[in-house]
Amino acid sequence: MHRPSSAEAEVADELAAVRPDLASRYAAELPGARAAVLTRLWRALVHEPLPWIVRREHAGGLLLADGRRLEGPYADPYAVDDRVTAVRLGTRLAGVSYDDPVRLMTDLAVPHGPGFAAELGHSVASLALSRANQEGAPQDPVAGWEWEQRVVDGHPFHPNCRSRPGFSVAEQLAYGPEHRPVVELALVTGDAGGVRGEWPEWLWDGGRPLIPVHPWQAEHVLQLPSRGQLSAHPLMSLRSLAVPDGGPHLKTALSARLTSSVRDISPYSIGTAATVSAFMESMAARLDGLLHITRTLGAVTADSPDLAAVLREPPDLYADAAAGEHVVPVGALAGTELPRSPSWLAEFTRLALTVGLRLLDLGVALEAHGQNLLVVLSATGDPVRLVYRDLADIRVSPARLARHGIPVPELTGRIVTDDETTLRRKLFGSLVAGALGATAGGEAALRAALETAVRGLPHTPDLLALLEQPLPTKALTLMRLSPESPGDLWTQLPNPLGEVKRGGS
Repeated sequence: MHRPSSAEAEVADELAAVRPDLASRYAAELPGARAAVLTRLWRALVHEPLPWIVRREHAGGLLLADGRRLEGPYADPYAVDDRVTAVRLGTRLAGVSYDDPVRLMTDLAVPHGPGFAAELGHSVASLALSRANQEGAPQDPVAGWEWEQRVVDGHPFHPNCRSRPGFSVAEQLAYGPEHRPVVELALVTGDAGGVRGEWPEWLWDGGRPLIPVHPWQAEHVLQLPSRGQLSAHPLMSLRSLAVPDGGPHLKTALSARLTSSVRDISPYSIGTAATVSAFMESMAARLDGLLHITRTLGAVTADSPDLAAVLREPPDLYADAAAGEHVVPVGALAGTELPRSPSWLAEFTRLALTVGLRLLDLGVALEAHGQNLLVVLSATGDPVRLVYRDLADIRVSPARLARHGIPVPELTGRIVTDDETTLRRKLFGSLVAGALGATAGGEAALRAALETAVRGLPHTPDLLALLEQPLPTKALTLMRLSPESPGDLWTQLPNPLGEVKRGGS
């Protein structure tokens, strides 16, 4: 009999108190949730440069530095299903089979493994809770936020896909987008000097701006009095919310570690928000209507990353509702019944690569993962153009801009770089290894889509790098096991375009 992890047991106990009607469904979802997290973990063990793995064998075996071996099935670097149900750890002659990522990570006994094992336990338990609470979920989304709330499993490749340490079961049900709540934001008075851009009249109290604060942040971090309440629908990122009736989107500070990062809002992001937004509007205008940017309307801070907010246009503005168009986050495509035939996937891939590579050549690398990148679909489901939101982590190359005679924006800091590797990692890792890979759902489907999509694209140095070099992606598990190395760490995946000839592109 499987021994539940402490996180699984804690969620079961809390669920019995706050939602006993979900208890049996939660228990039934646990094996699938373990397989989903184990699949992501096994992918990381096979493809990331973990220092305690000294050799990888073609048959699926991994030799550890202490002489033990890990054995498992083929790890498709772009698969997003729950295909790995067990891996084996031991010697050539004897070993133990593991169906639980928590037990596996614990018994690997590697540096920083126990803390990561605890995070995996939270991920499994939260994922099982999310899957258990899908009865009654709307099957025909209309508003953009309804599409976003259909993303149940979280990050398609991170073992911490649903890790929410610090959130009780009641808080997950009250704030998690996949649970479809309405969240009541606190409104905290700030100082007018902290406003950048235009802060709307309805978020002022006399001469002082009102800063929307996530209720988890208000309770656990700020412990500040609030004035008034603002109802909103949580989006894929949990800390971003949609004001009802087509209102703007609010990005709030949330000083909790979700997947890999603490979701606060840095003063740097607030200070550059208006400049970056205006610059990216001008860049999108160069793409013949293929890309729209959700403008940053305003930003406000109380000189703290824990108390800040950003107000953006809703992506739905860029769909013609009268013509039957709608906007869908790319991260939601994998869980829909939209037509995603090989021809559809190739058409969408061509659109995404056209936009991403043209912008990269001009001097902007988008972080176009499935949460930031959205697609406008026609009434018949065809991809017609893209929408991009959340500009905080793009990269801008002054040298590339100057080469095209484009005025360089007045920006400094981390957003600015001319490093070719950094620029290509940003786009290729998020768009190809991330958004397109997850949408395709596997290496074979991604290869077929890319082979069709790259034909006819301009032969820029960036396209040739995409065709010929291994595909960069963030080493998400290595990052969690390397607390002494802050920032992004990277690995390389087998290039699905490895057999495409340059002349055939």
